[in-house]
Amino acid sequence: MINVAVLGYGTIGSGVVEVLNMNQEIVKRNAGQEVRVKYVLDLRNFPGDPIENILVHDFDTILNDPEVDIVVEVMGGTTPAYEYVKAALLAGKNVCTSNKALVAAHGPELIQIAREKNINFLFEASVGGGIPIIRPILRSLNVDNFYEITGILNGTTNYILTKMYNEGGSFEEALKEAQDLGYAERDPSADVDGFDAARKIAILSSLMYGKNLNYEDLSVEGIRKISTADIDYAKSLGMKIKLLAITYNVAGEIYSEVAPHMIDSNNSLYGVDDVKNGIQLKGNLLGDTMFYGSGAGKLPTASAVVSDVIDEAKHLNTNIPIIWETENVKLAERGKHESKFFIRVDKDFAEIKNTFDLEQLITLEQYPDEYAIVTSKMTFADFYEKIGNREHIRSIIQVK
Repeated sequence: MINVAVLGYGTIGSGVVEVLNMNQEIVKRNAGQEVRVKYVLDLRNFPGDPIENILVHDFDTILNDPEVDIVVEVMGGTTPAYEYVKAALLAGKNVCTSNKALVAAHGPELIQIAREKNINFLFEASVGGGIPIIRPILRSLNVDNFYEITGILNGTTNYILTKMYNEGGSFEEALKEAQDLGYAERDPSADVDGFDAARKIAILSSLMYGKNLNYEDLSVEGIRKISTADIDYAKSLGMKIKLLAITYNVAGEIYSEVAPHMIDSNNSLYGVDDVKNGIQLKGNLLGDTMFYGSGAGKLPTASAVVSDVIDEAKHLNTNIPIIWETENVKLAERGKHESKFFIRVDKDFAEIKNTFDLEQLITLEQYPDEYAIVTSKMTFADFYEKIGNREHIRSIIQVK
């Protein structure tokens, strides 16, 4: 029998317990033996809940129990999650987690400890919720040389942008509805300012290159500035605005960023709407590969966590190799990065039309006091040199 301790009994933690109970025969068949939740750790009490008899409030109870084989960390954040996970690994216990903040900040160190202890630290659910993406990168596609990964990695921002596109209304109105539906936190900054997506693309990129891509080194822009007018212009161009997390390699130079982009229907991420996530990989052998599904949610995320539990149960005393070293990925200067740009400007600011090599000039009847242009592809350095004074500029969005 495999004994599991679950740290945190919130949405995902309760989902993990539910999945292990609901599909216990499937779990047993795939793990090779019965998997039992021996402890649930939480500061709160849950009177009347089925886990009441296995609830503990002191992590040391779990740490000092030699019968606990696997620790599931679903607390979120880095404190005290990092201390608990590191202690569990040093004590010889396998750990799996859905905590992208923990993995992005401490992944290489925790992987190294697991390697030295001949145990495992797995984190499939930390990116893409229920979408299998980390395991395919590490195992199924590990012969491919990936040169680009592009993802819609945050369901909250995707829901907001989809609602603005389909129903109109402002960013603030769409955010309020996302909060009312439980898709966005009361403080939504991690989502709408792009930091959640930055952590996730950093994790995927680190696995892609085998070195550490520090999410704090990324250029990150969220969606707070996206307006109804931006959406209307995108529609007129046959495009949608999506918050994309991107890492790509051009001639050995690596670029990575999170930013809103306009994309057209030829892009496989165009149809990824609402709270769904989509991840596109480009490799030298397989070409384009697309992963799509529920990027969050109780049971989809819990299913990914439990898949790691099964993997660890099958490899209790065998380390599953994960190449993610502490050496940092060196990112190229952002000024060398190339993009097309959508620019909205005041109508009386005609100078900008003569400054850029234009692909399109757009005017919309409902916005008589402005117009927009789409530039040809150019470097960021060249763009910002030409853009000059932004006093008359209302919006700038990359076009992919």
